[in-house]
Amino acid sequence: MPDAAASPQAEPIATLSGNEPLFIVFNAGSGSDDAAETRRKIEQRLDEAGRVYTIFTVDRPKHLPQIAEMAVARARQADGVVVAVGGDGTLNAVAATVLPTGLPFGILPRGTFNYFGRTYGISRETDEAVASLLDARIEPVQVGLLDGRPFLVNASLGLYPQLLEDREVYKQMLGRRRWVALLSALVTLMRTPAQLTLELLSHGQHQVLRTPTLVVGNNSLQLEQIGIPEVAHLEEGRLVAMLAKPVGTLALYGLLLMGAMGRLGDASRVISFGFEALTVRVRGRRRIKVAMDGEIHWARTPLHFSVSPKRLQLLVPRDTSRLDRS
Repeated sequence: MPDAAASPQAEPIATLSGNEPLFIVFNAGSGSDDAAETRRKIEQRLDEAGRVYTIFTVDRPKHLPQIAEMAVARARQADGVVVAVGGDGTLNAVAATVLPTGLPFGILPRGTFNYFGRTYGISRETDEAVASLLDARIEPVQVGLLDGRPFLVNASLGLYPQLLEDREVYKQMLGRRRWVALLSALVTLMRTPAQLTLELLSHGQHQVLRTPTLVVGNNSLQLEQIGIPEVAHLEEGRLVAMLAKPVGTLALYGLLLMGAMGRLGDASRVISFGFEALTVRVRGRRRIKVAMDGEIHWARTPLHFSVSPKRLQLLVPRDTSRLDRS
């Protein structure tokens, strides 16, 4: 179990001159809009501003980590800024490479829900997001860790990764729209979810719970929208765990509805709590499927959740009138 004392330390906040070269990792496969048009808008805005930039295009997801490393290496040599263009999964992959370096990190969000960008007022509209990038300040933001791997929004196991997998199938057929995500969730919940027996160890306390899913949140906007009262723990350098008690299909539909109404925290079948470090053992499982910011992979148990001792040096809009959480 990670040391709970290894909490984020106060770091000096870097300043920007406004002339730093930009090294942009552009995921052409993210988002529902046209990638070529998005790239044209980005280039036009940056050219008009006279900003020096290099775009690294990602055509295949498997190349994303390697291309992110190339962009970070170039940015370190030139004292530049790394910028990620894509959905939460893309932002996660690039941020994971940027985080250890302390380099400034900018985002131009293109994802379906854009929770990370919206939390810090960064618009999904390309022109507005580029304008904010060109007039930004640095805000150090908290990052969660699962077995040392960073996540920005959430990490999960059980039913939630299955929801994400099914959602991706529906998106391939129907497009990347929020209503498609809702439709796929309704279909997934029709199947009886498997129940996991989890042993949770945090701050010296041990408990055993049965649940269809565990979600660990690191995003205030998402927690506020579904109505989890422990959202305040994020401001205290903690993460928030959420579990559902064993329930059937109808009860899961009820929880989905309460989340949509922003009242999930009122549900008697939901358990939530804040923590600095949490170890999770899954009885009967040596490996389990986990999701981190929408990307799914296999992990060995036990799982260790913690807060990163380093903060991400995120570029956010300097002009508060540009803040966009819609």
